[in-house]
Amino acid sequence: MAASNAVAVPMSVLRVDVSGPISPAQDEMLTAAVAQCERIGCSMLLIVLDTPGGLGESMRNMVKAMLNAPVPVAVWVGPSGARAASAGVFLVAASTVAGMAPQTTMGAASPVGLGGGDIEKTMAAKVRADFLSLVRGVAGARDRNATWYAEAVDKASSVTAAEALELGAVEYVSGSATTFLQSVGVRGVDFKDQTIRFSPNDIVVHEYDPGVRYRLLSWLLHPQIAYMLLLAGMLGLFVELTHPGVILPGVLGTLGLLLGLYALSVLPTNAAGLLLILFGLVLFGLEIKIVSFGLLALGGAAALFVGSLILFRDEFGYVYIPLSTVIPVVLFFCSVAGGLVFLVIRSQRRERAAGLQAMIGLVGTVRKWKGNRGTISVRGEIWAAMDLQSDFPLSRDDEVEIVDVRGLTLEIRALPPKPLKL
Repeated sequence: MAASNAVAVPMSVLRVDVSGPISPAQDEMLTAAVAQCERIGCSMLLIVLDTPGGLGESMRNMVKAMLNAPVPVAVWVGPSGARAASAGVFLVAASTVAGMAPQTTMGAASPVGLGGGDIEKTMAAKVRADFLSLVRGVAGARDRNATWYAEAVDKASSVTAAEALELGAVEYVSGSATTFLQSVGVRGVDFKDQTIRFSPNDIVVHEYDPGVRYRLLSWLLHPQIAYMLLLAGMLGLFVELTHPGVILPGVLGTLGLLLGLYALSVLPTNAAGLLLILFGLVLFGLEIKIVSFGLLALGGAAALFVGSLILFRDEFGYVYIPLSTVIPVVLFFCSVAGGLVFLVIRSQRRERAAGLQAMIGLVGTVRKWKGNRGTISVRGEIWAAMDLQSDFPLSRDDEVEIVDVRGLTLEIRALPPKPLKL
């Protein structure tokens, strides 16, 4: 219901772009934008929205921030080709005034399960009822078509910009954010028992810069990035454990694993999925120690695959790893890990000289010598030795090479003396 008090004021607007999936990064950015809007004295916050959906909890926090903002919050879905899907529907419903660009869409807000599938019947009823009450409440409070918003959640209804305007789901269809603000100023926006109007010439738009932290956090909290960091970290540590002393894979692996675990601590993660992935890594490691003819590695691949599929959980079904990502990543991980296991096992099974025969080829130094017999020091031990090949006498500290073992006596040959350095 429009308020009776109408005032004309200069309009300072803070614009913030919310694009991509709704995550804790967008939640934090919107909270910071509302605080900055109040701090610098802006009269309105403009959200330019283009999202496929995202996390339910982050969406709720953003709706709460919008409903309790000290200034009107306008949402414009744009530019053309943009969408406000799934969780984005709730943000439009919670706005003080809403508009869409031509050739944009809004809707499909039905909650789904892991990987986009249906939720189990009882849980589906609970989640659906929860979201229905939320969207009806915020849409009704803004005098919008609460019935259509309920259908967007209950029946996954989706509409174009023109249809949304006709249904009363939004107030404007505008080709640009500037045109949208100008239209809002002419008609006015109801906020706290007054109608705020402003002239198009009075609009001053300030761009909100979320900073490097937001960009890094937004990248890191993408489900597929978090998943790949986790597996890359595990693979790096696996390389380091199977080839100690390489160092670089261990350092990069630890960094990737820590970043991945941080992202998983923020995203809605299934503990069972994470444990299955870790169990898969353990099975690959056991393949090195236990002769299982590949059964342990096969079990590790299966655990890795299933764990990847159930790693994330979310009511809107956005946060999941698609098969198009899981299969290539799991195959790559298994091929690299399997190759490392093969190399380690082959090196362990290589035939080695045992007993005294292992001394052949070692280099020692003469301790005592007379004729063609004496003692030499090799590997810190004193051994009896004989020389049947050299034509010149040996002296103390001369280097000799072991060429054969006869009982407890080593057969040696003298090595040529090292050239003197001038």
